[in-house]
Amino acid sequence: MKYLKFSFYICTFFVTILSAQTKEISLEEIWTGAYRTEGMDVLHSMANGQQYSVLNFDRNARSTSIDIYNYKTLEKVETLVNSKNINELNYFSDYTFSNDETKVILATNEESIYRHSVLGNYYVFDIKTKSITAVSEEKIQEPTFSPDATKVAFAKANNLFIKDLISGETIQITFDGKKNEIINGITDWVYEEEFAFVRAFEWNADSNNIAFIRFDETSVPEFSMDVYGEGLYQTQQVFKYPKAGEPNSTVSLHIYNLETKNSEEVKLDKAYNEFYIPRIKWTNNPNILSAQYINRKQNVLDLWFVNAKTNSANLGLTETDKAYVDVTDNLTFLKDNSFIWTSEKDGYNHIYHYDKNGKLINQVTKGNWEVTSYYGYDEKTNRIFYQSVENGSINRDVYAIKLNGRNKTRLTKGEGTNDASFSADFSYFINTFSSATTPPKYSLNSADSGNLIKSIKDNDVLSQNLSDYKTSKKEFSTIHVNGNDLNMWMIKPANFDASKQYPLFMTQYSGPGSQSVANTWNSANDYWYQMLAQQGYIIVCIDGRGTGLKGAEFKKVTQNELGKYEVEDQIAAAKQLGALPYIDASRIGIWGWSYGGFMSSNCLFKGNDVFKMAIAVAPVSSWRFYDSIYTERYMGVPQDNASGYDENSPLSHVNKLKGNFLLVHGSADDNVHLQNTMRLTEALIQADKQFDWAIYPDKNHGIYGGNTRLHLYKKMTNFINEKLGGKGE
Repeated sequence: MKYLKFSFYICTFFVTILSAQTKEISLEEIWTGAYRTEGMDVLHSMANGQQYSVLNFDRNARSTSIDIYNYKTLEKVETLVNSKNINELNYFSDYTFSNDETKVILATNEESIYRHSVLGNYYVFDIKTKSITAVSEEKIQEPTFSPDATKVAFAKANNLFIKDLISGETIQITFDGKKNEIINGITDWVYEEEFAFVRAFEWNADSNNIAFIRFDETSVPEFSMDVYGEGLYQTQQVFKYPKAGEPNSTVSLHIYNLETKNSEEVKLDKAYNEFYIPRIKWTNNPNILSAQYINRKQNVLDLWFVNAKTNSANLGLTETDKAYVDVTDNLTFLKDNSFIWTSEKDGYNHIYHYDKNGKLINQVTKGNWEVTSYYGYDEKTNRIFYQSVENGSINRDVYAIKLNGRNKTRLTKGEGTNDASFSADFSYFINTFSSATTPPKYSLNSADSGNLIKSIKDNDVLSQNLSDYKTSKKEFSTIHVNGNDLNMWMIKPANFDASKQYPLFMTQYSGPGSQSVANTWNSANDYWYQMLAQQGYIIVCIDGRGTGLKGAEFKKVTQNELGKYEVEDQIAAAKQLGALPYIDASRIGIWGWSYGGFMSSNCLFKGNDVFKMAIAVAPVSSWRFYDSIYTERYMGVPQDNASGYDENSPLSHVNKLKGNFLLVHGSADDNVHLQNTMRLTEALIQADKQFDWAIYPDKNHGIYGGNTRLHLYKKMTNFINEKLGGKGE
């Protein structure tokens, strides 16, 4: 569950209170998009460094286009592709350029498989000739240009194919793919969810080798879900899902040579019993492939360099940790094949520079703060660009620093959340800025100084519209709990009166490495919290121990005991807040989704003298039911840590329930299976505990589609009002 993500992250919301604020936020407006922000879709920096492309939608013409803009003037230069001029397709939803930008892959008819994976129809559009070619007549996955733009590799029915764009011929390069048995070049369910990638194949620089990962799922237990649909009989979705301690896919690394038409498996000298291959990436040397291998326990990560010519491998570096090692996405090879790497081996996530053999040259960034994004390296100025929380763990800024770790420069000025998209030559960056008081703003900035060049887009119209609504300030602070200063925000009713008492409603997620208290613009949930504040609630969010961006020690304290320290922090914080004169300690509630639902269940059960009610949406009820990669990273296998799995499971504490409990799940949740709620429900029944629950038919972990979200939030709002009563007294 790569954080057991729920579609709407808990973010921030604030609009200056004006006397004209009379309108009230409604659930109908939230879920029909009334507060939606304007953005920039599929932004791509062109290779010339002076232009960028954006995917634009023309709602009137019902068409899509790729439009080219000039960085310096921000004016549109040309429309590169417009679907209304292409007979073969009515629209496209995404695009990918070839390296030389002479061709572009257009995506249409895309349908989701799981969280990241999609099936779709894809076309290659030749920008010079204006011709269009279907990559395949059937729906396929992950079409990818070769670096020389003469071929496209793609996956279909668990096998890999290559289409030659010159001859038009398509060849198949793997043949053993079979549903729920063998997958070539596409990740299995658990890799997609937890290592967050789908395409498990990579072209080398010379376009003559493709490295790919092969998954043998044969021994992985199957999980099935009934899909009720509208027919007379339900159907079943059956897929391989390794739960904690159960067999994983057997993975192997292979290299296919287009000239010899042979595929060879990569053999390593070091013996691994059980392992994952979470990342592969070719170096600048077309014969050398890098591959990250991590043991099943995930506390040892090796970076290997594989020679495709000799099929030999050398170990570049090894990372170890008492708890676990995070897989890095930031591996970047420089011209001399030295490389950039990020690691939290000094206790905080930082940037390191290694030579081509894996020998440390220097640690580039240092300090008691975390690097949160790596943007790239500019060889002309010898500078690395990155994002960090150096300016406070709830804020994010963009920085530049020399490769040797000197001359660090903060490039962004606004206090809040800054994120950058750099031009290909690192002369400009488009900054996306938002804060609790400012909706997203897009601006063009100088990469040299960070100075503003031009504003591109803002959401001032939304700000103006929101000024008519009753809204409250989001107050950021810390609360000292169990020896730690925890980040917190609080929203009070707009007409707050300190002489009155208000019910308290707590929201949290709490998963390892996550962050819910952040100085950024609002999500849909934040409008809901504002609506609840209108109805007389005080809303609070606290990031307890185990959450991220405050160092490895703070994050990894929950190792082997998920749900212990995080729950202790929420209960202790609720007690402290309940002692405030304006909070009614007899009316405290808590809610959460996914990991947050696991937490809210435990808080209500274990903190039965503190919490009057809780809502748990799509919760884990036992880590024994969740997938191997996520769960074992933090808990080990249940065979070795039975007490850690069971002592903090909500199933073990149902007999403590005193308050009011609402339990919600989607019946087609492929991530946190309905099994979790069914087992928790049965345990509550056998403990003779009354509770409320709702199952949303054929809905996945996000529980959305049609009227679903509105229905769910109405149900939750009614439950809160019924059990806590919203008016301050």
